[in-house]
Order: sequence, then C-alpha cells, then structure tokens
Amino acid sequence: MTAWEIKGWCPGALRPMQSGDGLVTRIRPPLGRLTPQQAQAIAEAAQSHGNGIIDLSARANLQLRGVTEASHPRLIADLRAQGLIDPDIETESLRNLIVTPFSDAETNALATTLTAALTRMPHLPGKFGFALDTGPRPVLTDASVDIRVERATDGRLILRPDGHPLGQPVTDLAKDAVDMANWFVQSGGITNGRGRMAALIARGTVPPGCTLAPADPLATPSPCLHPDGALVALAFGQMRAETLQALAALGHELCPTPWRMLLLVGATELPAIPGLITDPTDPILRITACTGAPGCPQGLGDTRNLARDLALHLAPDQTLHISGCAKGCAHPSATKTTLTATGQGYDLIRNGTAHDTPSLTGLTPQAIQDHLKALHAPYL
Repeated sequence: MTAWEIKGWCPGALRPMQSGDGLVTRIRPPLGRLTPQQAQAIAEAAQSHGNGIIDLSARANLQLRGVTEASHPRLIADLRAQGLIDPDIETESLRNLIVTPFSDAETNALATTLTAALTRMPHLPGKFGFALDTGPRPVLTDASVDIRVERATDGRLILRPDGHPLGQPVTDLAKDAVDMANWFVQSGGITNGRGRMAALIARGTVPPGCTLAPADPLATPSPCLHPDGALVALAFGQMRAETLQALAALGHELCPTPWRMLLLVGATELPAIPGLITDPTDPILRITACTGAPGCPQGLGDTRNLARDLALHLAPDQTLHISGCAKGCAHPSATKTTLTATGQGYDLIRNGTAHDTPSLTGLTPQAIQDHLKALHAPYL
C-alpha cells in the first residue's frame, strides 16, 4: 500500500487542485501557444489572485500557485476574458493536448482539427493525453501522452499509440483519433477509472493497422536560438509573474513546452531577463525536482533548495531526480540517480524510480553532497 495519495487526474483552471501553498490552477494554452496579451494577463492574474509563482508543467501547461477559494472566481473571470478558459470542466479535462512548439501553418491547422475532435472523445482517464508532433522529426517522444500524431519516415501523418513502435496512416485526423480512443476503451484500457495506453500495449493488445514507423526522434532541445525563435529555460520550470511580464513585453508569441522551457516565437536573440536560463551547460538543467515540502502537502522534505546546492557537484554527464515523496510526480520513469525524501533524510535509488528499493537510506544533504563529489572525482 502506498503512503501517498494518487489523484488520478490533473488540475485545471475550473477544477484546481489543493496544494501546500493554496490552489494550483492549471491553464492549457489554446493550440499550444499564447499571445503577448494572454501572457500578460496570466502574469497579472498570478499576482492579483495567487502568490505570483507560475510553474511550467510537463504537459506544456502553466500553473498558477497560491490561489485561494475566494480569489479563484475572480481569476477565472480575468482569464476567461482572454479566451483562456473552457466552457465547462468536462471540456477542459478532455483538452489534454501537447502541440510541438516548432509548428507551421499545417500543424496549426491540425491542432485546430484535433482540439475540436477532443470534445467527441469517449470518457477517458484524467491523465490520458495526445501529442501533435508533426515536424519532420518528432521532438515530444519523452512527453507523457497516450496517442501521438507524428510523421512516418516517408512524411505521411501517422497515429501512433504510446508504447508501440509503429503507427496507423492518418486518413481523417479527427475520426482516426476518436476511433483510437474508442479502441482503447473497448479493449479494456481503463480499470477503476484509470489507465494509460502504454500499459495496454504492454499487455500485447495493439490497434489494427499499425504498420508505419515514425521518423527518428530528435533529442530534447537545450536553450538556444532556434530557427523558430529563442528557446529559454527556467529552473525546475518555475518563474515569478514578473518574468512572464517581461517576456510578454517583448511582443512575441510564447509556446510552453513539456521540457519546462518557453519558445519565444520569432525572437532573433536570447533575452537577458533575470530568472531565465539561456546557457545550455547550466547544471540546473540536469536536475529534475518536484515542488517538495512545504509547497506540496505530500512532500516529506525540501527538493529545490537541495537541488541548487547539489548542482555544482554533478559530473558533466550526470543527471539527478529529487522527489519530495515516493510518488515521483516530476519524473515517474526511472533515472540513473534518484533522491527521495522520507522525513528521515533522503533515500538514494540507482537506475530506478522514486519508489524503488534504495541503495542508500537516511542520507543527510551533506552525505549526498559527499557522495556526488566522489562520483565527480574522475572529472576534477
């Protein structure tokens, strides 16, 4: 039996989730992008109705923290005026769509088509999601979704169920996506209201017609100038409202990404704004850390202050996941090195997830630092 609570759903704007610092209110950008006016409105809402902290989620959404029961209605009213709020909770919960930030006119049209199709989906688990990854080569391969729209090696659009190497050729995107979602439901993909496509595929159940291989994926991008604009990162995907205000003032569309970075569409130089990470070698980029205590009520220890202290002790090729509890929300899959807060220190797990059997237990921050220094020694 787990010692943490599994919600089984993601927060939304209309259905926020209680956390240690108030309500977490998640905004799903329409078609995966924000106008400067929308970004400015979100920043102002974060300051007026929350605690001014904004997170980028692993599903390319923005989360406003510190919202209260009293301030939430005013927040929704302000964001609704900017076209950022769905008509109801059901529509919002179905709009789990990640769109590649490196889009073109065709991708934008496909995003409109797929967004409309989401309202016709069967009743799906709260975390069930879609990725529109239609550049020449996919970049969202590591994003946690269930149905992927990609390009085959010959350039044709395919619909690929997560967990399977091949996809179906697309003839009608809206119909094909709804059909695959229905197949998932009818094939027993849901148990007690929960279920993911990869788990169904792992049981040997595969939708018909999956014959085409996707193009080879690209590596996760680093902060850089890209042909589409400037890609900038944020430590642990978190920023103050003032940072978003400064970005909005630059006049570019903003595309949140599942890598907890922002693409400033059309920018021709990396902005020099405090709080942004533009150096691809910054060691903070190699650490994944959840909110931890006290921001998360399930957190059993600090995560991000510890991460900053440990960053300089990482070897150049070393990555680290720090989790406030064994749930491992920030990185559910296995990593080479994971630290899990337990309330009695930190457990260290090698090549596993936050809830796997640890190699070392009850470590203090100093003991962790000493351990990382020893691993770092060959590079010094």
